[in-house]
Amino acid sequence: MQTFYKDAYLSRYEEAMDNNLLTLLWSLTVSMYPLGGLFGSLMVGPLVNTLGRKGTLLINNVFSIVPAVMMGLSEMANSYEMIIIARILVGICAGLSSNVVPMYLGELSPKNLRGAIGIVPQLFITIGILIAQVFGIRTILGNAKGWPIMLALTGVPAVLELLLLPFFPESPRYLLIQRRDEDAARKALQQVRGWDDVDEELHEMRVEDQSEKAEGRLSVLKLLSLRSLRWQLISIVIMNMGQQLSGVNAIYYYADNIFLSAGVKENDIQFVTVGTGSVNVFMTIAAVFIVEASGRKLLLLLGFGICCVACFVLTIALNFQEGLSWMPYASIACVIIYVIGHAIGPSPIPYVITAEIFRQSSRPAAFMLAGSVHWLSNFTVGLVFPYLEQGLGPFSFVIFGVICLLTLIYIGVIIPETKNKTFLEISHLFAKRNKVEIVVEQVEGREPDHRGCREEEVGKETGF
Repeated sequence: MQTFYKDAYLSRYEEAMDNNLLTLLWSLTVSMYPLGGLFGSLMVGPLVNTLGRKGTLLINNVFSIVPAVMMGLSEMANSYEMIIIARILVGICAGLSSNVVPMYLGELSPKNLRGAIGIVPQLFITIGILIAQVFGIRTILGNAKGWPIMLALTGVPAVLELLLLPFFPESPRYLLIQRRDEDAARKALQQVRGWDDVDEELHEMRVEDQSEKAEGRLSVLKLLSLRSLRWQLISIVIMNMGQQLSGVNAIYYYADNIFLSAGVKENDIQFVTVGTGSVNVFMTIAAVFIVEASGRKLLLLLGFGICCVACFVLTIALNFQEGLSWMPYASIACVIIYVIGHAIGPSPIPYVITAEIFRQSSRPAAFMLAGSVHWLSNFTVGLVFPYLEQGLGPFSFVIFGVICLLTLIYIGVIIPETKNKTFLEISHLFAKRNKVEIVVEQVEGREPDHRGCREEEVGKETGF
């Protein structure tokens, strides 16, 4: 692709492209994706509240198909600008889908399967990465002729979604609580559950609606000002920052050098990379099956703990690999162990918890905030790590290890276990820390229980 950039510039201006300009254009190409992701995250709230979860996902396909066509035709048009613009658009697609898909699935899922289903989007992200790594092998599409086809393939999943998603229901919670259409909500719930008796779930939605009627639809600014959601907000910020600042992108950036130092031939590194991607997929599949048994919190603690240890050991291994013949293999082991740790906890679980710890009125704004933090952190790592690596070398992984450790401590102290709990029950778990009072009241003639409640902020300084 960089050769194409230089050839396009030469044919256009009849002079060779300066190396500094090539570096700038390539940096723009890389960084426009997370920047687009930030823009997409900021669009989440307005779109899901107006178009619904399903409607937003259908419209979002425009931001995948259009850039796919642009990137596929860029070489023919002799325009690297088309690639850069397309990267912004496909970033918007990623920013929207990475937030709306977990929200949609979280609202569709029964509480006993919400964790497993919530990890499925991350599973398919890892599968997508693995497919891209396979297509990126030089003998397939990772070559001078194949790269436009490879970039254009990003539109294929969007076409499939356009064909299949219309047959799926809209989120029943959105239909009942925000659209006030109980009949449509009942039909959607019956369709997704496969049985007719959905009265208990509808009742739980009505109670949730009643408990937060006073809040209305929350904007991000309103969300930030609410005392009753203070620790939920801090938690999603810490988890999303920890997820991206834990060094996962830096590990992949450094992986080629680590493999080379271990004696892997340069042409074989692409196959080792595919192997690493396969490990990522396998461990994410494992997380899908164990999250409902182990819980969210344990997977987060275990994942960040593994990543923390891997970063510190990798620092030692990289510093001593020239003196000890077996150290490069220890470095490879650290990379694989880090990937395993990130795949079981930090990668998938923050999306699950974000969907669970907020209710209907605050969930869109919460995902906007979480997504913005996620993509800003992603952009920051991409921008800063080359300078860290240049200045600190292997010791840059000490910084990532410390971030993993601090995130682990926060999760251990603050984040409650949300496994197999309703959205209202999870709100109760944060009540004391937020200093809000839980008032239980009878709803629809039923006896008062944990489902019929509302939250009131405590005016006293003494708190709960």
